[in-house]
Amino acid sequence: MQPPQPGQPQKMALPGVKHIIAVASGKGGVGKSTVSANLALALHMHGHRVGLMDADIYGPSVPIMFGLGLVDQRTTPFPVLKHGIKLMSMGFLVDPNQAVIWRGPKVAQAVMSFLAQVDWGVLDYLVIDLPPGTGDAQLTLTQSAPLTGAVVVTTPQDVSLIDARKGLRMFNEVRVPVLGIVENMSYFVGDDGKRYEIFRSGGGQKLADEAGVPMLGELPIDPRVAECGDSGEPIVKRYSESPIAAAYLKLAKVVIESADRTQAESADLPEVQL
Repeated sequence: MQPPQPGQPQKMALPGVKHIIAVASGKGGVGKSTVSANLALALHMHGHRVGLMDADIYGPSVPIMFGLGLVDQRTTPFPVLKHGIKLMSMGFLVDPNQAVIWRGPKVAQAVMSFLAQVDWGVLDYLVIDLPPGTGDAQLTLTQSAPLTGAVVVTTPQDVSLIDARKGLRMFNEVRVPVLGIVENMSYFVGDDGKRYEIFRSGGGQKLADEAGVPMLGELPIDPRVAECGDSGEPIVKRYSESPIAAAYLKLAKVVIESADRTQAESADLPEVQL
């Protein structure tokens, strides 16, 4: 890990965790939480030990996607284990009908508690589902957590790309490597076997080319994604032989290679004495 630059906070240590991957987007509605959940499961299906941390304090999605609700800490320690994935979310602590009305500093404190005070144990990958935007939760994690890199999720249309660019700039400013871009809802394959680009095409590749980062993958539209998310069993788990599950497994393999390469390049950098 590189030493902090002057004025930057000291990164916390999570010695049992090999890679920490932040999944981000500049705006809501692009399926970032769905990508986070299915990517975590795909990494697990590749034989890795995986955790998933839901950093969206105001609108946690992970409990719903994994069929969980409020957790009694006296009988169920954190993180919660489901489908082989270690999970932590504000949704385990607060009734889903109750609004979390907190100012930024308290949100940042909660996010850091999830990261530092939860016993994640030994993990190959800790996937962090960031909330949309570039607010307190994102800045706290990017500045304080020893992130291996970030995955930025977008959809093909321009309105999504505009906000995804803001997320890319945030990671550049806090010196977190961007592993690459994922284009979600990229295309639809009809019953006729033809590929239909409902939301246009090529936006993710365009953004990757602009930023000089890899294009990690394109994920197709599948109506069963919403069905699986609402029923608590992500599509990679329920329909493991489906084309979209294959796309996630391919994405996970690319993320594994990119994370290993990024960490190796960071380790090779010489320390600078000032």
